[in-house]
Amino acid sequence: MLTAKQHELIRFIQQRLEETGISPSFEEMKEALDLKSKSGVHRLISALEERGFIRRLPNRARALEVIKMPEDATPTPRATLAANDPVGSASAVMRSAPEPANDVIEIPLHGRIAAGAPIEALEGQNSLPVPAALLGPGEHYALEVSGDSMVEAGIFDGDFALVRRTDTARDGEIVVALVRGEEATLKYLHKDGGNVRLDPANAAYDPQVYGSNEVQVQGKLAGLLRRYH
Repeated sequence: MLTAKQHELIRFIQQRLEETGISPSFEEMKEALDLKSKSGVHRLISALEERGFIRRLPNRARALEVIKMPEDATPTPRATLAANDPVGSASAVMRSAPEPANDVIEIPLHGRIAAGAPIEALEGQNSLPVPAALLGPGEHYALEVSGDSMVEAGIFDGDFALVRRTDTARDGEIVVALVRGEEATLKYLHKDGGNVRLDPANAAYDPQVYGSNEVQVQGKLAGLLRRYH
């Protein structure tokens, strides 16, 4: 069951694909649905993607493909073209392939996070513009990295960690771990009996071991942004 906004968005995307063969930009979707920010569009697209209605083509920010429509809607553009023009279906698919663009969305920027000894992760009102192609489904936020304990994983002081919000993670994943409800750190997660071990990616640092009730997973690393000065 889709929400009214999800239903409205997928119909708008389908209409644009039928008319131009190119999916609409995040700005166009925001204006069409009368949303306040592009992050709202991102959440709607993520929800439709998770439900199997659309998919994002890799490495192309503006490339959305409608896989299926709600039962009361018309077939997808590709299905319609292929059915009406079986001989030219290949060219029809090429005509409907979206072109790349530079859409960005703004995600919350919540202070700094330690890649060394834990420091406080500050909640803030700032935001960070991120290329939409870097983010998959789900809700995301960003944290500025402080310290060098994850350098062997390619994570350096001053990088921006793009984090998918979740409270669960598998062993070996890089997570944002809230320690004792006060301090947050970016580390590899390992469950060790009744304890949780947070491993650095720097031989100069020792693992941190806590009781399982002392550590709360607040997200998994989804990507990095780096500024060159």
